Amino acid sequence: MFKGITYTASLFTIIVLFGIIATLFSEGLPILKHVNIKDFLTSPNWHPTHFPADFGILSLIVGSLVVTAGALIIAIPLGLGSAIYISEIAGTRSKEIIKPIIELLAGIPSVVYGLFGMAFLSPFLIKVFGIPTGLNAFSASIVLGVMVVPIISSMSEDALSTVPRNLREASFALGATRWETIVQIVLPAARSGVVGSIMLGFGRAIGETMVVIMIAGGAAQIPKSIFQPVRPMTAAIASEMGETVIGSPHFHALFGIAIVLFFITFITNLITEFVFLKKRK
Repeated sequence: MFKGITYTASLFTIIVLFGIIATLFSEGLPILKHVNIKDFLTSPNWHPTHFPADFGILSLIVGSLVVTAGALIIAIPLGLGSAIYISEIAGTRSKEIIKPIIELLAGIPSVVYGLFGMAFLSPFLIKVFGIPTGLNAFSASIVLGVMVVPIISSMSEDALSTVPRNLREASFALGATRWETIVQIVLPAARSGVVGSIMLGFGRAIGETMVVIMIAGGAAQIPKSIFQPVRPMTAAIASEMGETVIGSPHFHALFGIAIVLFFITFITNLITEFVFLKKRK
């Protein structure tokens, strides 16, 4: 009975997955009747309500990549640094305090992060940098970076902890300092796990919706600086889907954006699985 229940649950998960994929493609591919795939992917003009409408999503893709790259620039040093400290430097008591605090960040709802960005971070950036608006790619990157830290920190710390202790002891026996041992022995040995955590952090950041809707600014443009508003793909889908007519070109275009996002996250997950498979071998 238990085997049957678990098998049914696994089969149901697969069915749901293929159902989602089928829905995406059945509703997204009809946009190619109104715009060719080259213009859809390479045109920066996203004006779906104009007449004639423009369905170019390059500005949305660039907005997603800019915000995600900024988030990783913030999250990788903080996440990897905290993982190294917890695994290699901190004492038992410090680990018991620091690790739960970092993991607690993962349990905070994304809308709370968004409210923090709107109420505190945005006005703060306006005062510090003298910019016209604090709702831009920079503020969204900061908040997303904080959200991604627990993923990178937790997975990297697990990878560092699996490095055999005798490698550290051999390094110390040869006269290496703790810093040299961490940089030249431990990190290279845990490289696959660390890279996998970064790739998962990338997938988490590029798929986030609530924060970028609230903080990124919502302007469908290719930003010339990090202090300009952007509209990532997830923000465009979430904010515009409720205003579209079912079956309209705009409706299909939003599903087309979802297909592009699906491929980005799918490729990211494939790379992550390849990295972990290589690690297991």
